[in-house]
Amino acid sequence: MARRERPLTVHHLNQLLLVCSLVLLVAVAAVRVSSRSGLPSLLVYLGIGIAMGQDGVGGVHFNNAVLTQVIGYAALVVILAEGGLGTKWKEIKPALPAASSMALFGVAVSVGVTAAGAHYLIGLPWRQSLIIGAVVSSTDAAAVFSVLRKIPLPTRVTAVLEAESGFNDAPVVILVVAFSAAGPVEHWYTLLLEIFAELAVGAAIGLAVGWLGSWGLRHVALPASGLYPIAVMAIAVMAYAGGALAHGSGFLAVYLASMMLGNAKLPHWPATRGFAEGLGWIAQIGMFVLLGLLVTPHELGDDVLPALVIGLVLTMVARPLSVVLSLAPFRMPWQEQTLMSWAGLRGAVPIILATIPMVNGVESSRRIFNMVFVLVVVYTLIQGPTLPWLARTLRLGQGPEAADLGIESAPLERLRGHLLSVAIPEGSRMHGVEVSELRLPPGAAVTLVVRDGSSFVPLPTTVLRRRDELLVVATDEVRDAAEKRLRAVGQGGKLAGWLGLGNGRPGA
Repeated sequence: MARRERPLTVHHLNQLLLVCSLVLLVAVAAVRVSSRSGLPSLLVYLGIGIAMGQDGVGGVHFNNAVLTQVIGYAALVVILAEGGLGTKWKEIKPALPAASSMALFGVAVSVGVTAAGAHYLIGLPWRQSLIIGAVVSSTDAAAVFSVLRKIPLPTRVTAVLEAESGFNDAPVVILVVAFSAAGPVEHWYTLLLEIFAELAVGAAIGLAVGWLGSWGLRHVALPASGLYPIAVMAIAVMAYAGGALAHGSGFLAVYLASMMLGNAKLPHWPATRGFAEGLGWIAQIGMFVLLGLLVTPHELGDDVLPALVIGLVLTMVARPLSVVLSLAPFRMPWQEQTLMSWAGLRGAVPIILATIPMVNGVESSRRIFNMVFVLVVVYTLIQGPTLPWLARTLRLGQGPEAADLGIESAPLERLRGHLLSVAIPEGSRMHGVEVSELRLPPGAAVTLVVRDGSSFVPLPTTVLRRRDELLVVATDEVRDAAEKRLRAVGQGGKLAGWLGLGNGRPGA
């Protein structure tokens, strides 16, 4: 007689909500601990999942690779969207050729060298070797975004690494799926054409959705400020779904669409950025905890040494060689290439990709997953905390720059204008500038200053200070010019016009 399943009750739901809330609170507290100790937060989240698993105190038995893959993909979409929203186009634009070379040619070199090491040093069959080579050749966007934005590196280095992490997921996913499919890959050039076709389709859809979405949000005033963050994330997810359904790269589509949205000067942008960052943290926590649940620690013993050998080949040979060869046309200094070689951070993405051969029933797929898990944990523990030291050793750290202003725009639909809320941070060069020296374009004016908890209407001779908050009213025609001028003064102070940072004229 078949065993009847117990129905889900409100009591079960309450228990589930209690467990989830406790996990989130522990994970949030773990971020504080990891920031002080230098331990990457992803390892803490994996540890929480392992502790909840069948070998831990929780005793939860979880082995659903399909569910892990689906949730992992969804989390990766959110993480790529959050990373794209925080990417500045003016910084990343010069780095696109180098990043594209690393994401395509560099990935090919890394896959080949790592697969050769796995085959000749570990004795794995070529199919499993190619799968491992492809799985671990993708740098993790979450790890790169979280680590690099805390290190004062040259803009070019950070831009190349961030763009590479956003671009290289697409070709790696295609390679892993191809190597995990039943039967051999018949023609290598067919696979190459498929990669370029999927990238082209994904890029086209991502740029189109990003442009249409930003245009719509800039020209349609929503009734509540809280709707803008929801709309932005919905547009980003739409880009992924559209790209994937059109047989293109959904990951590239969501990254490009989010980057366009992030550079479109949308209304209520600080709130949108904070909302996306919060979703990104939830996605990371959920993804890493789930991956920690999927792994079985007592099965890892036989795979530790092979994983360390493959990781050594990847870190010391494959990654540096891929960086040197793919960046050869760009003549970047050897110090920057050395740092990029060491900054090929792995995280959840390789572990998620390792579930693809498990779902497809590839022989020894569980062993592949275990080796990838060990490799990611060990080398993340080594690479992440040592990046700041390496940057200082190579003398690549840069001094403090003028802090950018925090500007939030709220549309005034009936008045055909915008209310700009401007926060002057500590490092802004707007400190000490008089209101008249802002030289805002006609149609824009500072109407209120909030200082030390009190507000007042400023005079032309009012001197602005750090930590002030300004309310600036601007008509539709000069809104962009006013914001450009404010940012210019924040970067260059009174000499912004002489430095060529913006003159406040519409269209400038």
